[in-house]
Amino acid sequence: MGYRWQLRQLMATRNMFATTDLIPLLAERGIDLSREQVYRLVTGTPERLNLHVLAALCDILDCSVGHLIEPFVEQRPIRKTAGGASDTEAPRLKSVRPTAARLVSPE
Repeated sequence: MGYRWQLRQLMATRNMFATTDLIPLLAERGIDLSREQVYRLVTGTPERLNLHVLAALCDILDCSVGHLIEPFVEQRPIRKTAGGASDTEAPRLKSVRPTAARLVSPE
């Protein structure tokens, strides 16, 4: 699973084009972030996000979490194992065990 962070697009639909537009609005809601933190929040995709910040953003933009975060299924290529089998074939191949060699001593 992946997700798209839609903060910048939602801000644009509300005529908020500067990242600094959010600073006083967040401060009104008790969220004190630096100018740099707000810039990264708007221009990047956060890996971790404080729920208070998320709730404040939803309040400021009059939206739900689903508008800010758009989940999607990532299409990943099928990995090949060392033997050339794909991951889906690997469980079948693991059940095949080699036969132990029989040692014969010279007489």
